[in-house]
Amino acid sequence: MGNLPIELNAQSLAYVEELYSQYLTNSASVSEEWQRYFAGLKNGDPTPVNWSPRPPFAQRSLFNPPGSPSVSTPQSATDQQFRLARKQERIDQLVRNFRVRGHICAQVDPLGSVRPSPPELDPGYYGFSEEDSQREFSTSWMAGPESRTLQAILMWLKTTYCRTIGAQFMHIDSLQVREWLQHRMEKSGNKIKLSREEQLRILARLADAVVFEEFLAKKFVGAKSFSLDGGETLIPLLDMAIEKLGNDGTREVVIGMAHRGRLNVLANIMGKSPRVIFREFDDADAHLHYGRGDVKYHMGYSSDHVTAKGHSVHLSLCFNPSHLEYVNTVAMGRLRAKMDRFKDFKRQRGACILIHGDAAFAGEGIVQETLNLSELKGYRVGGTIHVILNNQVGFTTSPEEGRSTTYATDVAKMLQIPIFHVNGEDPEAVAQVLTLALDFRKKFKRDVVIDMYCYRRKGHNEADEPEYTQPVMYREIRNHCSVYEGYLEHLLNMKGVSRDEAEKIVDDRRSQLEHELTEARREGFIRCADHWGGIWSGYFGGPATAADHPQTGIPVATAQNLIALQCELPEGFQPHPKIRRLLDQRLEMSRGEAALDWGTAEQLALASVLAEGRPLRMSGQDVRRGTFSHRHAAFYDYETGKVFLPLKNIVSEQGFVNLHNSPLSEAGVLGFEYGYSLDCPEGLVIWEAQFGDFSNCAQVIIDQFIASAEDKWDRLNSVVMLLPHGFEGQGPEHSSARLERFLMLAAEDNLQIAQPTTPAQLFHLLRRQVLRKWRKPLVVMTPKSLLRHKQCVSPLEDIANGGFQSVIGDTTVAPEDVRKILLCTGKVYYDLLDRREQGQHQDVAILRLEELYPFPTGQLDQCLDKYSADIPVVWVQEEPQNMGAWPFLRMRFCHKIIDRHPFSGITRVPSASPATGSARSHKLEQSQILDQAFA
Repeated sequence: MGNLPIELNAQSLAYVEELYSQYLTNSASVSEEWQRYFAGLKNGDPTPVNWSPRPPFAQRSLFNPPGSPSVSTPQSATDQQFRLARKQERIDQLVRNFRVRGHICAQVDPLGSVRPSPPELDPGYYGFSEEDSQREFSTSWMAGPESRTLQAILMWLKTTYCRTIGAQFMHIDSLQVREWLQHRMEKSGNKIKLSREEQLRILARLADAVVFEEFLAKKFVGAKSFSLDGGETLIPLLDMAIEKLGNDGTREVVIGMAHRGRLNVLANIMGKSPRVIFREFDDADAHLHYGRGDVKYHMGYSSDHVTAKGHSVHLSLCFNPSHLEYVNTVAMGRLRAKMDRFKDFKRQRGACILIHGDAAFAGEGIVQETLNLSELKGYRVGGTIHVILNNQVGFTTSPEEGRSTTYATDVAKMLQIPIFHVNGEDPEAVAQVLTLALDFRKKFKRDVVIDMYCYRRKGHNEADEPEYTQPVMYREIRNHCSVYEGYLEHLLNMKGVSRDEAEKIVDDRRSQLEHELTEARREGFIRCADHWGGIWSGYFGGPATAADHPQTGIPVATAQNLIALQCELPEGFQPHPKIRRLLDQRLEMSRGEAALDWGTAEQLALASVLAEGRPLRMSGQDVRRGTFSHRHAAFYDYETGKVFLPLKNIVSEQGFVNLHNSPLSEAGVLGFEYGYSLDCPEGLVIWEAQFGDFSNCAQVIIDQFIASAEDKWDRLNSVVMLLPHGFEGQGPEHSSARLERFLMLAAEDNLQIAQPTTPAQLFHLLRRQVLRKWRKPLVVMTPKSLLRHKQCVSPLEDIANGGFQSVIGDTTVAPEDVRKILLCTGKVYYDLLDRREQGQHQDVAILRLEELYPFPTGQLDQCLDKYSADIPVVWVQEEPQNMGAWPFLRMRFCHKIIDRHPFSGITRVPSASPATGSARSHKLEQSQILDQAFA
């Protein structure tokens, strides 16, 4: 038998096998040189005698393709090459499987549970025997020596992938990313070398966490604190993260988390005074919180942190309700606004840390929405750091009952990011994972997930009995020492610390907390006001009576110029033919040859805000074009697809523009925009629903954040929600933005709810929102059919003069002739107007309620003042009786409006669903409403 025509190695092996398969099928299909070589092989069992019996993988002989006759390996130097190459190829498979599956064997559970090892991690699976353990194999593709024995390879792989860190990264498509992670982990064995100072800092932070929880448990017996007991390593993790981020140039860190461990984070990371926390436990200032405020473990905080190397980092812990994961995109939006503020468009100088629970991360759909935003241009923040505080149980629900996946983190595999599982009772492993995660984020600007396994020493809260439902788990926990004690023992064994040093750390912490408690209970304690400062200086909330009323009009010439500027296209840009006609129409409006339609007035409002140097952010599904093709804030070249945004080309020193189509998400995106508005008080931040009906997909954000943040947390925001609304025969899911729900939420002047009926009204409303110092969220019921209604237009003079009118009176009929007053809001006004003209009902006045909340009592009174008190006022709406504004108005005025006019309402009949699905039925119902109005 001749020599092999090529050098045999792991890379050429597959090629040789393919050639041999071709040779067995048709010997003439390979070259003469290969024919001579293959002809020299003898028939027989190719399996060496000392490899019997073989596990499944080894039975798939690399030289025995399915359906081919068996061949023996020649007893020669070449045969030896073949066998070594086959073993090398199996070494490659073994290493790859450790990278893919090693995490399954990792010892990440501090309670000691062990999962069965996959067979593909056993060298016997590949046909290796004991005598192979000292054989040298190439490891040139691993970090470290060029070759190692099988025993050394196994030891290194187990150290790297199966110790107290389990890494999932082989699902990542990018070879560059995988190799970077492999090199970082395999070079060090996934271990970090800490100095004595770093070890002592970890020990001190663990002491902070443990002593704080012990102190609360002893001093406030039975009080709910949602203890961090069992997961105390979160405190050194956050401390190390902030230190490293600060030293790497980060200036802003935004943290979002649920209630477990929040008090500990507030005290030991955020720097909130423990005496304030203790006073909240005593509930000593109840008189300050009548009907407002929130529980202490929902509160947020901000502070400045200086790293050990002298770098300053601003920390922001977001306020959060009990709705766990819904704070995620709020935190991301806040960071994005901060980055935009200091022009960090490379997303390098800020970081978002989200702390999740295992059950919530797997169970709540908002998590998927959060992850999906991470790589989208309009929502990127340079990679979010996700930390799973893995209790290994929900409230009382076990993982087997709560998820269908192996890990709580499996949803994160939708992204091209690594997931690190780590034992929370190995603080140095946590330090290694954190360092690797932050370096990965810095290099690739992607999210990263740290799944820190711990446990919950107490129940869901301090009053709960966990042994009802997890008796076995909690027997183990009862006998388990704290992570502080375990790490102290480790350092004592390593001579890294003395017991006297450790005891001094703990004694100092206890003494400090005792002092703080004494101060909290001191008579005359004064809590420092935590009110609107920083970027919110000069803005205010409170009652509507304090609201300012800025001038919102702009000169006609300015309006004309801003409209014309938005019609200018780059040289050579080819718009869609219909867009060309749209631009021609807008140019006519700019010259005063035609009145402004809705889309033009809206674009003019946005352009005017930008021209004054204020930032604009607008997102939502299809917002660039607009669901109903009315906006066209972005133009697309008909030939090349290139995008042009006219709003970015208004004036040289204009405000920053963020205008993005969002993914098909409501809760996540609205949460993001709400968060953005928290850190952009001077800007106009808008979220638009595709249809207003779909806004209820974001009900948690509306209820728990937007509507109640000022009352609960004393936090202002001015986010704008544009909700297309109107009954036009499109069915129950394309008619109603649920006006009644917003009116039910309205109290203490917490919201502005409006339904403008003219383009000029929208113009002034949007400008008022950004120019006012009185900051409240704005909910706008926007039209659909009115976008192109011939009567729904405004002359340029209406842009220049006046401002937003909360109530629009009727100047077309003589007051002395009026026998009935119709009061309405929105699109139905034009239906009533048309019916009045058709029927010559000049004895009926039609008034428009443009702002429903805060209710404009004074303006309505002024409009009604010219009519006799005995003239009835009839509310007319398209919605069913139990929906729309009627329940709100009936409750407010009962049978007399403004204590003067008889008051009644005309509506559709009460209904469980907003609208009919039949277009004909809709027309019949609408006609009945109009008939009743003019009866």
